[in-house]
Amino acid sequence: MSDPDGFALDNEDEFLLNIDQTPLCPRCETRTKMVVRFSSSWKNGRAEEVPGLKEVVLCAACDHADPAAAELLALFTVDEGVTTSNMEMLGSLSAAWVESVRQRTVDEELLADEHERWLQGKL
Repeated sequence: MSDPDGFALDNEDEFLLNIDQTPLCPRCETRTKMVVRFSSSWKNGRAEEVPGLKEVVLCAACDHADPAAAELLALFTVDEGVTTSNMEMLGSLSAAWVESVRQRTVDEELLADEHERWLQGKL
């Protein structure tokens, strides 16, 4: 599967990492530290597997409480960014963080609450 920029992700363990051009955080609108794209799939209403891509950002303000993210954020803070000397560490910490993100599930109760507030014009 290819991401929108044409890079091929050949297996589910691969991911594309960008630390140069990162978007604003969709949660708090501050600049993110990195953005990662990885393969993801879900089952549709007919129980068929639907392949796709997921994109997530690492935000210092929003993700600091997540243990996997905190280690990665420390790399950006303590080492003042990514250098050739800490590139291998970036790879292993990023892989651990991406795996933790893959395991996240939707909080159905929170989603229902936000949907209700949206319907009422409170969001």
